[in-house]
Amino acid sequence: MPQTTAPPTGHAEPVELRPATRDDAAAVARIWREGWADAHLGHVPDALAAARTPGSFAERARERVADTTVAARRGVVVGFVMVAGDEVDQLYVDRTARGGDVGGALLRHAEASIRAVGHERAWLAVATGNAAGRLFYARQGWVDEGRFAHRAPVPDGDVEVDCHRFVSPAR
Repeated sequence: MPQTTAPPTGHAEPVELRPATRDDAAAVARIWREGWADAHLGHVPDALAAARTPGSFAERARERVADTTVAARRGVVVGFVMVAGDEVDQLYVDRTARGGDVGGALLRHAEASIRAVGHERAWLAVATGNAAGRLFYARQGWVDEGRFAHRAPVPDGDVEVDCHRFVSPAR
């Protein structure tokens, strides 16, 4: 069921959160590819960067429609979040919509979804070099539990990425 959040100060349009459809996959892939590059290039192993081709984002966006929620303004997708179990697996906002509350709305939605299926807390991984991402989650009240080696999937297996594990605040 779509949910609308009030626009933050300075934004004229409210954000609608709704389940993704197959028609959203191309927009999700573009936002994911651009956001991933902004947050990860220079902060992850070369093998992972090489595996993250435009085609890989398109394929994964199509495969993950069922666990994706999109944020839209006037019908245009401006962000998305993917949930896997108790993990906020992916959260990206279009470059044109950053700095408002799109990311915060998506994060709150993901946390509520995770709690609704019985998990007490949600978690996510942020590349250690992604200072902007780490600051965003901290500002949202999430707790940095420290560094860990996150396993990121690539076609030939996994690549180890130096990350920080953030957990949702206790409620």
